[in-house]
Amino acid sequence: MDEELMTRLRRAVSRISRQLNDSASDEGLTPSEATILGVVARSGPVSLPELARGEGLNPTMLSRIVGKMDRAGLITRLRDPSDRRSAQVSVTEHGRKVEARIRAGRAAAVARTVQALSDEQQRELTQAVPALEAFAEHLRQSKL
Repeated sequence: MDEELMTRLRRAVSRISRQLNDSASDEGLTPSEATILGVVARSGPVSLPELARGEGLNPTMLSRIVGKMDRAGLITRLRDPSDRRSAQVSVTEHGRKVEARIRAGRAAAVARTVQALSDEQQRELTQAVPALEAFAEHLRQSKL
């Protein structure tokens, strides 16, 4: 594939990400905090090392983010029953509501934008979703 096309893809993905991340700021969260909240809400209790690996964050940065989110009442730390020295995090009811608002806002923004496209562009975008999901997974695994 040619370099210009790869540059266009990277730019498009970056712009989409930035624009969707703005919806989290309405809730007072950074993009990283919104992502962590979403992961914890979907995955249930998750260990900090598992969360750090999955999100590509260093443990010190993750600890700071988790501490801030814990103080805000979005998540809570739980003792890991299999290892008393480590902790897991779980979403609180307040955190679940915030995450649902962020998810709904992002879904509505995507839906409005997709509806603004031509029928052909909508079909092309719909057909590209599996490839974009695979692309995202490969990027996550390669950790650029």
